[in-house]
Amino acid sequence: MVAKEYTAGEWVSAVRQYPRFWNSIRPHTLLAKSGAQGLEPYVRKFKTLYPALRPASIYFTVGALRTGGTSQDSLILIGAELATGTPDVDISEFPKATQTFLANNYRINPIKHLIPLNVHEYVHTQIRNYGRNVLGQAIYEGTCDLVTQLVTGKTMPYAYTSYGPQHEAALKERFKTEMFVPSFRNWFYNNSSEDPDHVGDLGYYMGYAICRAYYQRAPNKQQAIREMIELDYASEQAVEAFLATSRYFGATPVAALKVAYEKKRPFVTQVRPLANGSQLVDASLKELTIEFSQPMRVYTSVDYGAGGKDTWPNLKKVGFSPDKRSITFKVDLLPEHDYEFVVTDGGFQSEEGYPLKSYPVKFRTGK
Repeated sequence: MVAKEYTAGEWVSAVRQYPRFWNSIRPHTLLAKSGAQGLEPYVRKFKTLYPALRPASIYFTVGALRTGGTSQDSLILIGAELATGTPDVDISEFPKATQTFLANNYRINPIKHLIPLNVHEYVHTQIRNYGRNVLGQAIYEGTCDLVTQLVTGKTMPYAYTSYGPQHEAALKERFKTEMFVPSFRNWFYNNSSEDPDHVGDLGYYMGYAICRAYYQRAPNKQQAIREMIELDYASEQAVEAFLATSRYFGATPVAALKVAYEKKRPFVTQVRPLANGSQLVDASLKELTIEFSQPMRVYTSVDYGAGGKDTWPNLKKVGFSPDKRSITFKVDLLPEHDYEFVVTDGGFQSEEGYPLKSYPVKFRTGK
């Protein structure tokens, strides 16, 4: 309940709405104990590869259909209703999107892959911080996939492990300019598409490929494993240095890849009806419209400027234009007053997920 914010009501609702599902999954969940009994030898092997391995405890619990596996500190929680299913489980009671998610999950017969799935989660208990962008998150998940392979001799049982090698050249080109994006939606945790040809979680494969390149180039393999596990994935400098050392993109400097990424980012073209830095703006002005170089997702993020609350023009959102290329705010201005605010990259993104370049707005009102 703490790790995934489940509530008692959520379980009650799930039990009441999907009785056929629970009756069909129950015999599978009872196999969880026998399916996990073979894990101990792999934990011992993990410790030979990474001597600093800390103990962790794995719990099989019946969740409310939101997670197959998660970790918190030294604890691993396996959602038994997802991790033990097979394609014959009755999912007919669920909405279409949930049916798609469950069908994709059960298609791999996860009950047959409990060892690699649990080793992957065990690795998570040893590492710190999520990535702050696609690259950091890719290396974060890729480390777990590569170490799982080194420990068990098996790859993860998901579609991305076969799709990735077959389409790696195209994925690398796409990843080049998207790996610095802070939004994960194009690369991670996106298995619910109703498109039968959709392959989700391709960021896992890209991270695995980068980590494999790093490991293969390392003269000291045990040290390479330690460096991967102990990397600060939230540090952009650390993950970029890791990428450079892996030479996954050959001799191309990371700085050059960032230049290509910057060219994809949207920017503010103007703020109507004023020019930035305007003097003596009419204090009776009631609206400002911010225009963008590209259509934006319907997010909003504006913040105080350097002057803080004293120079905040009391912005209140009116809404986006139909083409999503501008957003209008109401303002409440005083005469002979300095105003400033920042249109931030934290909440404005292009439809492709590229974050806006932050844009400070400053002006002064007249009498």
